[in-house]
Order: sequence, then C-alpha cells, then structure tokens
Amino acid sequence: MPGRPALLRRSTPVAGPGSLALLLPLVLAAALAAAVPAARPAAATSPATGAVTGAKVIAETTVAPRTIDLTVQSPAMGAQEKVRLLVPSGWSKNATRTWPTLWLLHGGVDDYTAWTRGTDVAALTADSPVIVVMPEGGSCGNYSDWWNYGNGGPPEWETFHMKELRAILENGYRANGRRVIAGNSMGGLGAMLYPARFPGMFAAAAAFSGYVDTLYDYKPGDDSIGWGPSFSCPGTDWRRVWGAPDAQAAIWHAHNPTDLAGRLAGVRLYVASGNGTAGSLGGLPFTDPVEAAANDVSHAFVDRLDALGIPVTTRFFDGQHSWPYWQRDLHDAYPMLMRALGVS
Repeated sequence: MPGRPALLRRSTPVAGPGSLALLLPLVLAAALAAAVPAARPAAATSPATGAVTGAKVIAETTVAPRTIDLTVQSPAMGAQEKVRLLVPSGWSKNATRTWPTLWLLHGGVDDYTAWTRGTDVAALTADSPVIVVMPEGGSCGNYSDWWNYGNGGPPEWETFHMKELRAILENGYRANGRRVIAGNSMGGLGAMLYPARFPGMFAAAAAFSGYVDTLYDYKPGDDSIGWGPSFSCPGTDWRRVWGAPDAQAAIWHAHNPTDLAGRLAGVRLYVASGNGTAGSLGGLPFTDPVEAAANDVSHAFVDRLDALGIPVTTRFFDGQHSWPYWQRDLHDAYPMLMRALGVS
C-alpha cells in the first residue's frame, strides 16, 4: 500500500494464529469449506456423474513458431472458447513423452492473447521443457462458475479450465499432471483461487497485482455498492457472478483466496505488487489507483499467509498496473515456478 517500502522477502512461519475495469471485487470475509470443491483427479470425466466432459477442439491454428491457438467447443461455456499454447522444443501430439504445464491467466478486460502480446514469454520459455497454457478467461469472468441468479449454467469458467481444458491437454496435447500457475490482475485472483479450490492441482502459484483478497474492506449490509469501481466492467451484470455480497455470502466466501489461504499450504507461493507510483519501468505521473488497491489486497493476503505459517515469496515495489511490471514479475517468479516443476 502507499507508504510501505519496496521489498523483496521470503516470509517465514510466525508464531500463533489497465483502467479501473481491471480492478476486481473488494468485498466481505470468512470461508465456507463445504462450498469449495475437493481436488479432482486428472481425468476426462465428471466425478459427480462419470460422464465425459463433451468438450472438444474444433480448430487448431499455428500462429507463430511454437504458438498454437485452439478453439474449444465447451459445454461449460455454451460457446466456443480460445486457448493459446506455447509448446516446447520437440513437442508433438504424437510424442512418446509428456510435459508439465505453466498456466498463465490474463487480467480483466483482456483475453487469451494477452501474455504473448504484452510480454516476452515466448523468449523466456524457449528453452524450457514446459507447455505454457493461456486460456480465455473472459473480460470479467473472475475464474469462476457464475451464479446466474441461482440458475447456474454458462459461463462456467472454472469448469471450462479445471475440468474440460485440463482433460483436453492431458488426453490430447501431451500435458502431464505437473502444473504451476501465474496471472496478472484478475488473473492473479485465478492464480491463487484455483490452487486453493483444487488442492494438489498446482505445485506453485504466482499473483502479479492480483485481487487476492476479494473481500477486502467490505462493510456487511452495503450491497448497494455493487462492487463500485472495483468491478466496473462495461456491460457486465456483476450480480450474475457471485450474487449479492450478503445474500449470497457463501458463494463470496468460497471465492476469496485470503479466506481459503489455509488450503494453499504446500504450494510454493509468490506475490508481487506495485504501490501505484511510477517506478523504474515508468508509468503515469500520478498514483495509479488500480495498482494501489492491488497493493492493499496483496498485503492483506500475505498477512493472512504469515498468520497461518505458510511461506510466500513477496516483491513490493514502486510500480503501476501495466505490462512492463508484469513482465518483470514473471521473470522474477519464473525460476521458482520451474523449480516446482522439477525443471532446470
């Protein structure tokens, strides 16, 4: 938060207990574990029904060296969705070996092309034996299956990613069961939310300017705010996502990484955020309110991890909500992510 010094630290266990549209919800607190799914096996079937997912790749396009775009017909989404892959040297769908995956999630008001468009991720990963998975996550999808006023149904981003796409990758694109995840802004929410909601799914997780305490500073009873500036995605009916903060409190609780922090024990964690002021990589001549807010929630999330005795590597710095800083964050977190995969 503004006024805190920049630092790079490794937290140790403690005794005792791009526009405002990129901001994610800052609302409510406390988790209902019963509302959170247990880890699911890497399979193409639903553990509830045993039925195949029905998702399938209907188009595959090579858009650059190592870069493949998939078009997936998704029952969970009720639509065709895009996924971008960066494949390693020697990869083929018919290879006898498999590769671990690095999932990179994009931020709000962006799409599956964000990381290759905004960073040098292709060059960074060129010599790494890893498949980089960059799925579409929606303008304001929040990496969640939407409540839809109690009706459920599409969009079901969590199901699309964690069940349908995972099965496609592991059954048809030579991905194995070793996974790590990272994301920026809204993608930072997803990068901590998925490992918490699916324990054992990811070996490491990194959030860059992420909204990792979605219930930060909420005042119960103030449903009128409608997430206010924190969720001002044009054309989005915000109540479709998790409902109203009080009336659907259980859903909100079950989608807050800070509330679910205890489920991240054993996952290697990295959290980075700027304080909103222009740093060494440039920026606006005034404090960026989006990054300043991300900084507040990142500190709150780290404080919760510390209280639980869960180690986390952190980097807080002068910087803003923009790609130059997220590229630097990815470079900084990358060695840890690769170590978690057993990749040199």
